[in-house]
Amino acid sequence: MDKREFIRSLSLGTLGIISGVTLLNSCKSTDGKPVTTLWTWISGSHRFSKNWEDKFRELADHGVYGILLLGDYEFVRKVAPMAKNSGLEMHAWIITLNCRNEEVKENHPDWYTISREGKSSLDFPPYVNYYNWLCPTKKEVVEYTSARVIKLSEIDALDGIHLDYIRHCDVILPVGLWSKYDLVQDKEYPEFDFCYCENCRQSFYEKEGIDPMELEDPPSYQSWLQFRYDSVTNLVNQLSVITNERGKKLTAAVFPSPSIAKKLVRQEWTKWNLDAVFPMMYHNYYEEDVKWIEKVTREGVDGIKGDFPIFSGLFIPALSPGELPEAVDYALRGGADGVTLFNEGRMKRKHWKRIA
Repeated sequence: MDKREFIRSLSLGTLGIISGVTLLNSCKSTDGKPVTTLWTWISGSHRFSKNWEDKFRELADHGVYGILLLGDYEFVRKVAPMAKNSGLEMHAWIITLNCRNEEVKENHPDWYTISREGKSSLDFPPYVNYYNWLCPTKKEVVEYTSARVIKLSEIDALDGIHLDYIRHCDVILPVGLWSKYDLVQDKEYPEFDFCYCENCRQSFYEKEGIDPMELEDPPSYQSWLQFRYDSVTNLVNQLSVITNERGKKLTAAVFPSPSIAKKLVRQEWTKWNLDAVFPMMYHNYYEEDVKWIEKVTREGVDGIKGDFPIFSGLFIPALSPGELPEAVDYALRGGADGVTLFNEGRMKRKHWKRIA
């Protein structure tokens, strides 16, 4: 779908009511006025249950416009019509480059990223044992990821694909997580710096005439940083072609602002061909207060220059029911087109009452 048409469809929804269901449901700011499009991330289940019909109706009644649903293919295929019947827009939420698939691990260990120390994220995952990352420069990884998106795009009732973990491993964690892992990441350290696989090294050498392993200070070498940004951007934009051809939208969960995303995880999401972006503005991860949401939202809005909508991601475990409307207000002041909640399962009745 054309980006301008997607934005237009959202704006038209603010006024449209069909069969008693608001096309663009909204939540309230602190003054009680409906102001914004409301999305939520929601984890699915491998078990199919008719209770999902009730769940979707409940979310619609709460004013939710769209859901980003995590689940396997069969689950998504079965519940997508239920979401549509409830008046919800639904995107399949997929874990993209962080690959825990056992078949891939066993049969394609060469697909995984290599650190500046020369260690594979498959055999030596940083931070946590599931941090196994695929290298986006590898043709096989692009083909594998494309096949996943193509398969999901064949689900008629599904509106879009939502990419998560569409990045490199965190070269630096958000400061609020340093103590959890007993780290001080005052610079880029080799064990967290990816990717230095043979494919990346050869591709960069052919472009720049130098092996990144031989750089005196890789973190300060701008063209090497840009190479990693571009590796993710190129993958996203290839996936965008796939979804556009099949009449589906492509959205992504990204780090909170363009500058933070580039610095921490090699995401240059302002250059992605998306239908909407969902920056994860989890203020407590960065040891910031709720007002920070306005700052990072504005940076994102300025960066994308109106190319696609931006929905500020709010971290519900760090927001009391009273703080949630404030977070919504700050996102809107920063220019957001709406907000998305992480996640539905952490929303209490008191939260819903403050925004429904």
